[in-house]
Amino acid sequence: MAIKFLFKESKQHGGVHGLMCRIHGTLQARRNLSLSQTLVQKNPHALWSLGRLNHVAIAVPDLEKAKSLYQSVLGAKVSETIPLPDHGVYTIFVELGNTKLELLHPLGQNSPISGFLQKNKAGGMHHICIEVDDIKKAMSDLRQKNIRLLSEEPKTGAHGKPVVFLHPKDCDGVLVELEEA
Repeated sequence: MAIKFLFKESKQHGGVHGLMCRIHGTLQARRNLSLSQTLVQKNPHALWSLGRLNHVAIAVPDLEKAKSLYQSVLGAKVSETIPLPDHGVYTIFVELGNTKLELLHPLGQNSPISGFLQKNKAGGMHHICIEVDDIKKAMSDLRQKNIRLLSEEPKTGAHGKPVVFLHPKDCDGVLVELEEA
């Protein structure tokens, strides 16, 4: 009965070939989901593990204009502006459901974002942030693997959690922030 129903459905929606494509697509999606879940699972021999992508940070020359784009034009939920003097930035978070965008703008004369915006007048992607389950263990392990950290100790990030940045030259040209989950 179920096969007869599927065959009847397949005639209405692209024939047997269409049905096979839909089945293949569903199986491929399940395989990809299973693979991605496997990659996030902790290695039993590791002292720490990567978690989910927390946010992608974008340096912007005009914070209010960028906030308006995401809030008014695109309809996203956007946080208030948060000053982070320890990091030399103003930040706004844009909620995307499965992750966030962090809009960054310089705060003070020594802001690392100022230099970035001098080189990239229109702004652009500044860094990615990935969660880790134990930042101290991650830092120790990464040092042993010759990955340079941009600070000796973690700082408190915008979410009130410990963060550390990895040198972009050791991460294929990407500035990577690790945040303890």
